[in-house]
Amino acid sequence: MKSIVITFTLILICTIGFSQQRVKISKELQDYGVKVDESYNQTRENHNIQAPYKSSCYFEEDIGTTYYDLQTNYSTQQRIHVFDDGTIGTVWTMGYDYPNFMDDRGTGYNYFDGTAWQLWPTERIESQRSGWASYAPLGENGELIVSHLSGADIDGLLFNKRINKGVGDWEEWNFTGPQLFEDIIFPRMATGGVNNSVIHLLAVTKPYNPYQGQISAILYSRSMDGGSTWNPENYVFPEIDNTHYVGFDGDTYDIKAEGDIVGILIGSPWIDLLLLKSTDSGNTWEKTIIWEHPYPMWNFNNMFPTDTFYCADGAHSLDFNDEGIVHVVFGINRTVCDGAGTYWFPAVGGIGYWNENRPSFSNNLNALSPYGHPDSELEEDYSLIGWTQDINGNGQLEFLDDWGTYYLGFSSMPQIVVDDMNRIFVVYSSVTETYDNGIQNYRHLWGRYSLDGYTWSSFLHLTNDLCHCMHENVFPSLATYSDGWLNYYLTFQYDPEPGMAVRGDNDPFFENFISFMAVDVITGIAKNMEPVKNLKVSQNVPNPFSDETLVQIELTESCNISLEIINLTGQKVLGIKEGYLQAGVHNITIDVEGLNPGLYFYTVKAGEAAVTRKMIVE
Repeated sequence: MKSIVITFTLILICTIGFSQQRVKISKELQDYGVKVDESYNQTRENHNIQAPYKSSCYFEEDIGTTYYDLQTNYSTQQRIHVFDDGTIGTVWTMGYDYPNFMDDRGTGYNYFDGTAWQLWPTERIESQRSGWASYAPLGENGELIVSHLSGADIDGLLFNKRINKGVGDWEEWNFTGPQLFEDIIFPRMATGGVNNSVIHLLAVTKPYNPYQGQISAILYSRSMDGGSTWNPENYVFPEIDNTHYVGFDGDTYDIKAEGDIVGILIGSPWIDLLLLKSTDSGNTWEKTIIWEHPYPMWNFNNMFPTDTFYCADGAHSLDFNDEGIVHVVFGINRTVCDGAGTYWFPAVGGIGYWNENRPSFSNNLNALSPYGHPDSELEEDYSLIGWTQDINGNGQLEFLDDWGTYYLGFSSMPQIVVDDMNRIFVVYSSVTETYDNGIQNYRHLWGRYSLDGYTWSSFLHLTNDLCHCMHENVFPSLATYSDGWLNYYLTFQYDPEPGMAVRGDNDPFFENFISFMAVDVITGIAKNMEPVKNLKVSQNVPNPFSDETLVQIELTESCNISLEIINLTGQKVLGIKEGYLQAGVHNITIDVEGLNPGLYFYTVKAGEAAVTRKMIVE
């Protein structure tokens, strides 16, 4: 994975960790089902809600806006990347010409040059109406965006690339589906290989004209030369062809790539949750069913009645550890078909976790029940790692009667990152009690981390502070990389109205903000980003160790140096002050006499810079 060293300024307003005993949602809400495409909310008048004053939010920065507030129907595409040199690129679907957005919808883009973000964009990247952008690095120093065309003069996808990120003109070209099926939509993209030179692309055919026997087929394409040629192109995997699935919904698939490893995660309420994995850059693939659907080959065009069952809700995410093992998080919901339509259960939710070293979930109707059913195969704080929190600690979950419509679980939109020390960080959006506008409860962002995938931290309320009390916080996109800190970086969308204007409950249109956030997952403190380039810190040697170990640091300028060690709860257990050191290479000896065996983190501070690494005391 990528490496980057970034430092921050601490703030007083911080996230809160929740570790109280879990409170489950009431049986009445668990059983409350709503027919799909029949909103249980009424279109509401403008509430004249003003966004709270945001001057206290030093730990994050707004980087753009949009009135088009639907960023995805299910899973969030990769929309942010942190480069080796500390620069960052990010994208979102942007539009201001509501309600139809016919003239201006397209990709909003912003870039952090190591010092500051660019001005907020006011015009899309693409030449024509588009949306659903995915973003990835390309080549030694470039960047790549893909989006789908809609209401444009041509069909298919638009690619835009720059050889040098952040500067210059975009080079644009059209990519279409197979003959007679050119209008492919909802792309997902990742780059891998040497210097991110290999492009891996997913998209689906439109459902009005079946392709190769599927209502809507997932197509895979690969380019080894930056998009000039493609092989394969618009390929249907035999593992997911019409002998296995009748079709797929848009936005119910994710793709990640790192070097020669590529992972594709697919799943929704009416198909399996499955993984396709390649270890040779897309030449060969292996299929793993993570959750087996109880009604295989169920067909929307010929609905047959089913029992009610718990399911993956279509929002999910994947990443690799340093050994190439795939880690997965997914949202949970409940569904049923009565022969005339399908139903979802708005108040049901949870975040499931799985990795390749674990067995799959069965097709039992209650295998994914997050509420302790005897047949549930989820284990709390092991394979069930996220749920709605009891904010006021009164032992019950209390919500208003109306919530924003996303057709996802109460806790959903998960994102996962596994860094190069195999630490896992998960972010998700959850309907949150006590935060409401008098009519609906808001969704807030929550996070958890794990050092091993078996034990998980307390819950981090990432949008707890005053500036987000009256905000709907949704569609997080988490950057995949690691740095010298225990920090992770994401973008998300917020506005003062629960739900969306474009889809679902059809709220009045508001200005939605796209925000960038940095999170320190050990202390749970969000911080403001500033560049640092004057400090390199080695991994301690030996490691593990029992008495003394050596850390080597390299300074590009003279400054004061100190080192501190914290335990897993964030408590400082040892501090060393080296004083003022000249530029150059220096060695720091750490004597851990008196410390109990276990995992610790050491942070070297050089002026305003700091780098954190882990060490093991035997």
